[in-house]
This record gives sequence, structure tokens and C-alpha cells, in this order.
Amino acid sequence: MGNRVDLGIYVKDHLIIGDGAMATQLYQLGMPVGMCYEEFNVSHKEAVGSIHRAYYEAGARLIETNTFGAHVVGLERYGLEDQVEAINRAAVRVARDAVGDDAYVVGTVGSMRGIRKKLAEPIDLARGYQDQVAALLAESPDGILFETFLDFEELLVAVEVARSLTSLPVIAQLSLLDLTVTRDGVKVVEAFSRLLDKGATIVGLNCHFGPADLQKAFSQMHLANETLLSVYPNAGLLSLTDGQYKYTSEPAYFAKMAVAFRELGIRVIGGCCGTTPDHIKAMADALSGLSPTTVPSPPHEKSDSDALVPSVKVKDRTLLEAVQTRELTVEPVHKKALHTQTVIVELDPPKDLSIDTFLTGAKALRDAGADAVTLADNSLAVTRMSNMAVGALMKQRNIEPLLHISCRDRNLIGQQSHLMGLHALGIHQILVITGDPSRFGDLPGATSVFDVSSFDMIRMVKQLNEGMAFSGQMIKHKTQFSVGAAFNPNVPQFDKAIARLVRKVETGADFIMTQPIYDERMFERLYLATKHLQVPIFVGIMPLLSHRNAEFLHNEVPGITLSDDARKRMANYNGLRARQEGVAIAKELIHVAQAYFHGIYLITPMLRYDMTVELVDYVTRKGV
Repeated sequence: MGNRVDLGIYVKDHLIIGDGAMATQLYQLGMPVGMCYEEFNVSHKEAVGSIHRAYYEAGARLIETNTFGAHVVGLERYGLEDQVEAINRAAVRVARDAVGDDAYVVGTVGSMRGIRKKLAEPIDLARGYQDQVAALLAESPDGILFETFLDFEELLVAVEVARSLTSLPVIAQLSLLDLTVTRDGVKVVEAFSRLLDKGATIVGLNCHFGPADLQKAFSQMHLANETLLSVYPNAGLLSLTDGQYKYTSEPAYFAKMAVAFRELGIRVIGGCCGTTPDHIKAMADALSGLSPTTVPSPPHEKSDSDALVPSVKVKDRTLLEAVQTRELTVEPVHKKALHTQTVIVELDPPKDLSIDTFLTGAKALRDAGADAVTLADNSLAVTRMSNMAVGALMKQRNIEPLLHISCRDRNLIGQQSHLMGLHALGIHQILVITGDPSRFGDLPGATSVFDVSSFDMIRMVKQLNEGMAFSGQMIKHKTQFSVGAAFNPNVPQFDKAIARLVRKVETGADFIMTQPIYDERMFERLYLATKHLQVPIFVGIMPLLSHRNAEFLHNEVPGITLSDDARKRMANYNGLRARQEGVAIAKELIHVAQAYFHGIYLITPMLRYDMTVELVDYVTRKGV
């Protein structure tokens, strides 16, 4: 590649591997968080260059300059707005010096609106992009790359500016909150078409989602064969483990997904947040010697969401009628599980304003014998209907709710107010959780509160049960909350996780709910490690939908690890037969779990409540 062919011409006939995250690597080198990493092109150019070189040696042949936020809006946060030209020009030189002429170097530009949106002052987007792109072009890069644009209209402006300044290739990458439309409400296929019309050479997606979701997004598109595509996924989802934020996806998974991206006709394949030279090397090795494919026409097959949900038979009409007429007093799950088989089922509140499907599913689960239906509190930081409101609607229909309470979204004032409201509504069963970081949800600009930890929240809820407010003042009545705590057994440091679990019980947790377990051996291990505790444990079991679903959970979702056997079994089937296999695997896990635990916690995948209804029936029929 010493005599480099124009990048736009080269990718028509070749796959090309992009690089990975820059900020992650700078942090690993000991660079403090909160500094202007773009300014390091001037003050720490050896460190920046070493990262470029590491990606090149891993197999990357498309190197991005360290200039994502090196526009006037990004630099003014550090008082460096007058350094746009110096920093951008230095960045191109650093990248070129690091990798030589045997790789393409593209000037990277990120969104300005995403940074400035909280401020009142308007920003001249066109002028801002003109200044940065012109500075990059002054050092003769091989192209311009725009990435992580949530707003399509802003990206359109950026592409127009770049095309007015150069005939070099322009890569335009959107970052999605929804897999089918941009945040502006424009369909992704239409957005790609308009970007190409404005002069983009290559269009693609990056950031926010991991490989599986971006694969799904591309597989749903119907694009012209000549469309040149790029993809730069995150390394799965961000999780908080032992006080440190970590990404979940391993390099081997990226290698597998790189092949899948190639099969979708994607020619430029790199990595975004959390990716390392190891991820890039794995992809480069997997694609070595392969040629690109054309964009395939998507097969016409019925999706899971299109399938008809079968009707659910009521197993015990006498019991149902008694519950519906309030002739039975609801026994808290933590008390029932001490002496008999007890099952709770998670069903996510809707993402939109349509509640009918959820309520139908909740009723079906109750009729099948679920002791409570548990509702997440905006899990994965994705906005859903208030679980308090949904829980109140369930109570009106005599369906017992168990609500998750996240430490992320409310300060202490809001948390106590929320709990007082639950008490007034007669909702007394809750699960206290830390909550996923908001920056990787559907509103990445939202603030994560975290006034207290889950330990503190458990203690404070039990304080309300004693008639004492968070402030320490006495209140007229006592709440009656049954308080659950979350536990993830799928961690390398199992003993350390058990020690944290014991602390939660000592703090006041009445019961424990675990992340999904897919290894039968874990049930005995968990039982032996917790049999001394005086609270019931509800072991998590979630049926798998498909092979792709299994790989996504295993590689991208924090706290979930599948067994090799489960992954191999799911790889053998598609569609309905795959879902049946997922239920079969779940039944086998339930059978083993019931030998050790009275509590079963079923997690409904993507509102497919027909699957968990079948499992509830299986639990109650096989209860020991």
C-alpha cells in the first residue's frame, strides 16, 4: 500500500481493517481522565503515536487521527478553542509518522451538537466543521471520517462542508439510538442515501451498540450493491465491576462478528469504545485473505415480533378466581420461598405508550401461576414507561408487581418520594439495584445520579419500614417493603462476589435475585456458598431466542455467561425451532435448579411471554 490507491477506489475491491478506541488506550497508558486527549497530539505525541502504531501492528490499515473532539466546540471546554488548526495538523503528522505510507490516514471529526446541546448559545455548525476539516486537509490525509453523529441533519451539514473543500473520500458514520431510524426520525436507509447524494464515499454505523445490534441493523437494510459500508461497533456494553467500568466483548467474538459483517457486504470494519489492538488483531486475522462480498438482499422471513403469540390456558381456575376476587392474601415472595416453590417472572415495561401487549402478557403469567411479575427500572439505561405506573395498572388487575429500584435515575429526594408513592399504591415488593450507566443508554447525555449505592439504598428502605425517613426524622406510618438484592454469580472472582452478597444480606436484603445462569454446575456451587444465609435465593433463568441472541448475551451483555453447550445447541436451529430449543434448555436448567432452590426467577426475552408462560407451568408442575 506504499503507493496508495485512492481509498474510495481501494475499498471497492478490498476489505480494510480500521483501528479501535484511542481514549481507552491513552487511559491505559496512565493519562488522567478529564484532560483534553486531542491536545496530546502536541504535548504527548509519542504516546498518541505509539497507539497508532499498536493498531497498525495489529492489522489496521485505516488509521484515524486523534481529533474526534478537536473542533472549536470540543476544544473550548479546555480553553483551547484558538488551537484548532495546530492540534489538527499535528494529529495528521503524528499518525502518518507512526504508520508510514503503508496505511491510510483519515482525519477524524466528531459531532459538535452532541457536546453543545446543553448550552444556550447557538453554534455555527458549518463554520465549525469548515475550520477543522480545512486544518486536517492542510496535512494531506487520505480522507475525512465523520463518526458518532446522533443527529442526521448535523452529519449532512458536515459532509456538505467536507465535500466543498476536497475531492478526497469522505466516510460518514451515524450513531443510532434505535436500530432503524436516526434520532431525527429519519430511516437509516434513507439517511445513507441522502449522505451519498451529498458526496459521502462510504456510509456506516459506529458506537453506542455492540457488534450484534449493528449486525442486526445492517441485515434489515435493503441497499444498492455498489454501496460502500463501514462499521465500528463498541466492545459490547459497559458494566461496573468492582468499582471499575469495563466492556464485555472479547477479541474472539469480534473475530467472528467481523466475518458476519463481511457477509453483509461491509468493507471497512473497525472498533469503537472499549476496543483494543487485541480486538483489531482478531478481526484482521479472521478476514485475512478474504475478498469483500456484495450487499445481500435481506431474506423475507417472519420476525419474532411478527409471530402470533399463542393463547395461554388457565391451569387452575379456582385459584385464578380467588385471586381475582381478592379472596387470597398475597404472601411476599421472600416468605413463600422459605417453605415452597415460588416463581417470579420479569417482563419489561413498554418503550412506547402502548401498554396492551404488556398487560396481556402479565395476565397470562399470573394465570399460569407466577407469584409476582417483576418490572425493570429502565434496564440498560434505555427509557421505558415508569414501572410505578405499570405496577399500579397491574395492581388494578390483581397481578402482583415486584418493582426494580435503580440508584441511577433519582436523587435521595426522588427516591424517598418514589418509595412513598409505591407504599400508597400498595406495591410492597422491590428489588434494589445499582443501575446501568446512563451514557450508554438511549439518552447518552442524561446524568447518572448515584447519590447512594445499592447497599445504602437497602438500608434506607429498611429504615422506612421502621417509620424513619431518609433524613432520620420519624414519619407517621411504617412502610412494609420486602427488599430484594441483585447478585451476579457469573464472575471470575466468585468468592469476592459472595462476600458482597453476604454484606447485602447483613444490610437488610430479604431475598436475592441472580443474573441468568446457563451452567448447571453453578446451581450447586451457589447453593454451597450461600446455604448459611437465612434468605431465599431466586436463581435467574432466561430462555434463548436464537443463536444470534445467545451470542449477543454471552459476548455483549454484562453479567451473562452462556455455557458452550447452550451456544452450540442454539447454533443448530432457526426461527420457531430455535425458540423451542431455548425453552428446552431453560427447562433442563430449572430441573437442576429446583434440587437446590425454592426460588425461580424467569426473565422474559423481548416480551415473548409465551415462552415464560410455558416455563412457569413447568416450574409449578415440577415443584419440589
